[in-house]
Amino acid sequence: MPRLLLALLLTLPLWSAPATAQIIPPPLAAPVVAVSNLPPAAPPLPGAQTESQALLQDGAAYARQYDVPIEEAIRRLRAQAESVAATDALAVRFRDRLAGIAIEHRPAYRIVVTLTGGAAVPPERIVAGGMVVPVVFRTGARATREQVVWAMTNHQAAIRAALPSPPSMGLDQRTGELVVTIGSAAPAERAAIRQRIEGLAGVPVRLRMIERDADFAPEGGSRVDGLNPDDSRRYLCTTGFNVTDGARFGVTTAAHCPDVLRYREPGGGIVPLDFLGQWGWGYQDVQINLSVAPLPALFYVDAARTIDRPVTAARARAATRAGDFVCHRGERTGYSCAEVELTDFAPAGDLCGGACLPNWVTVAGPTCMGGDSGAPVFSGTAAFGILKGGSYRRDGSCAFYFYMSVDYLPAGWSLVGVAAAGRDDGAGWVG
Repeated sequence: MPRLLLALLLTLPLWSAPATAQIIPPPLAAPVVAVSNLPPAAPPLPGAQTESQALLQDGAAYARQYDVPIEEAIRRLRAQAESVAATDALAVRFRDRLAGIAIEHRPAYRIVVTLTGGAAVPPERIVAGGMVVPVVFRTGARATREQVVWAMTNHQAAIRAALPSPPSMGLDQRTGELVVTIGSAAPAERAAIRQRIEGLAGVPVRLRMIERDADFAPEGGSRVDGLNPDDSRRYLCTTGFNVTDGARFGVTTAAHCPDVLRYREPGGGIVPLDFLGQWGWGYQDVQINLSVAPLPALFYVDAARTIDRPVTAARARAATRAGDFVCHRGERTGYSCAEVELTDFAPAGDLCGGACLPNWVTVAGPTCMGGDSGAPVFSGTAAFGILKGGSYRRDGSCAFYFYMSVDYLPAGWSLVGVAAAGRDDGAGWVG
């Protein structure tokens, strides 16, 4: 993949193991789906946060953002993780009408299922995380999720050719619309552009004004560096998650980073990392560098790299919902959390060795900037993805960042901790 030295990459999404769901009969007035607790996790690795401590840290961030008590924040984050199997079942049940599934946080916590057609569906409830989560159904969407994704995949070239510069585009699961990001345009021009794209795609379109999409520049990481042969300068990147193929151990980062890397330990030590390969086309942006020693199922969650967290699960992109509350840790921006926005996103331009496929996930800003390239995206101890890039407004602020889901790790490689959760893989540095 060509070096994109002025661009900044982010981490991949993982999915949690589905919980078991069942219908609970009355006395409740509306149907209720009960979701069991997640399976008990293996003991955390020495020096790492426990799952409860991880949930407490993320819960504190949630409580600040939505102005709820910490106890309520923790219940909601547990419900987020434990409701995945139930929303997966809803997606199957309403596949022919499904425009999207989203988590709403205000004015109350609930799940919203958006459907095509006018036939009403009575509300339901899910029991998850020790709370009852309402499920409401909105009808009247003009296209299903499958139709919007098909339109992006099959009409992307025509849409790119119809505009002055190739736009980014993605599905908004809250509305069932194709969201197309463009630069500045007058209101009259926007109406004409929207109509033109709708005519090409055959699905409803909403425009979003974004100045530019870009990969994050490989500077600052947690912490690896290497020489770029194109200009003989040394660049830094952020590491994501530790991975294994069953025999070897490696660390992930962004594919645009230098090939041969050195891991810089918090105490100042340097560990060489041999280049294995990079995958940076279409739907992937990941590089693996090998370690001579086994690596633990840990990653850093604070800017100072003093707190590490175990990986015990992974969330698939297909099971990721708009509104999911996720966090990332970048060398430049440290620890921060925000909501998933678009789950089927194709970045603008040629950031994927050409046009990108709609297999990326976006997360709301404003916390993202150069230096976070390759960083982990997570919620609790579940891995979601590897940071790739961001979209910026005219004033330079971050509108959203986008990541590669951990679904798309190279064939034969899996997350340490998910392939063998809880196994002590030996002492070593943290991704």
